[in-house]
Amino acid sequence: VAADLIAQAEHDVVARAILVSDDAGIIDAVNAEVSSQVDALPEPNRSTAKEALGQSFSILCKDMDECVAMSDRLAPEHLEIQTAESQKVGDMCANYGGLFIGTNCAEVLGDYGAGPNHTLPTGGTGRYTGGLSVFNFLRIRTWMRIDERESCQEMVEDSVRMARLEGLEGHARAAEKRRV
Repeated sequence: VAADLIAQAEHDVVARAILVSDDAGIIDAVNAEVSSQVDALPEPNRSTAKEALGQSFSILCKDMDECVAMSDRLAPEHLEIQTAESQKVGDMCANYGGLFIGTNCAEVLGDYGAGPNHTLPTGGTGRYTGGLSVFNFLRIRTWMRIDERESCQEMVEDSVRMARLEGLEGHARAAEKRRV
């Protein structure tokens, strides 16, 4: 865990490596190990990681459900799940760029070996978007067609009600023009 946090911290001085756990003992042990391991890095990696670790932090949660909720709130670019029942915990997570499940599945292996997408959402944007893909370069267009006025009357009435609930009287009147 400590080595993986350092691997994230050495990216740049504004990187944040965050540990979320429901065990204070694990947090203390990982923090001690981070301090020990970071000093063994060569320069400039050591100074970059140390600066980034200055703004990194650990979060102690009451249980695994709270850990998942906190992770979803943070929506990290990379989320490693290293716990008992890691697949079950990973399945509970919804907001992340890339998910790495199990103690053998370090994010660095995704960087250099396994090959998943590595152009991922940062800064919490994983709450509403995913990694860069071919879909980012496609133009999605939508359209609709209604030929029979009688067949859409329920939708017309729903639209009138919704428009008025939103305070958009012009919308409501435009929908009413489609009444039979």
